[in-house]
Amino acid sequence: MSPSPRPLDLVVFDCDGVLVDSEGITGRVFAGMLRELGADVDEHELARLCIGRSTADSLGMAARLLGRPLPSDFAERYGERSRAALAKEVTLMPGVAAMLDALDLPCAIASNGLRMKMAITLRVTGLLERFEGRWFGIDDVERGKPFPDLYLLAAGTLRARPARCVVVEDSPTGIAAGRAAGMTVLGYAGGLPSERLLEAGAHYVFDDMAHLPALLDALRRATPVAIVPAG
Repeated sequence: MSPSPRPLDLVVFDCDGVLVDSEGITGRVFAGMLRELGADVDEHELARLCIGRSTADSLGMAARLLGRPLPSDFAERYGERSRAALAKEVTLMPGVAAMLDALDLPCAIASNGLRMKMAITLRVTGLLERFEGRWFGIDDVERGKPFPDLYLLAAGTLRARPARCVVVEDSPTGIAAGRAAGMTVLGYAGGLPSERLLEAGAHYVFDDMAHLPALLDALRRATPVAIVPAG
């Protein structure tokens, strides 16, 4: 007897590093500002360390790297400089446009980023209208990821059952949030190795957005899933 089909109500995407290619841009700005204060940091390593973290968490980590408190206006200046860079440079992650066109499920976005920043990246990449009323930022909840609040807010707003929701994440922080929300978590290995995402608790891992529609279809059909990165 074949397995019973499994209904899916909603796909909830993380934003940075999943839908929009923003993390390298903000990492460059962040690292540059820390170098101005005398820190010896590599922008690629800093971006890797900040994947999935809120701005507040990233600033705390930066102060530890610097060895002293950040200037009182650092967060404000970083916000201004990073938003200006994103407005000029941000693009969609590879394959996202075609993937979204191919999906036949309701979708939403839940990010640890501030709505002010999200509005810029979504508008520049053409996603703002597509996700109107269905995108949520850290300032919409009391607790950001790794707590489940953002994902539960998305599900509740769209009247979806958490057990019938799928989360697409690229960081251990986001994976923890999706698991805590009681949702199936797909790890997108666009920045971190697939092994790290699996260790963090992702149910399945993939590395090409073109694979996501088939992976979701396999989940709905309750058929074995074998879409994982080759590397």
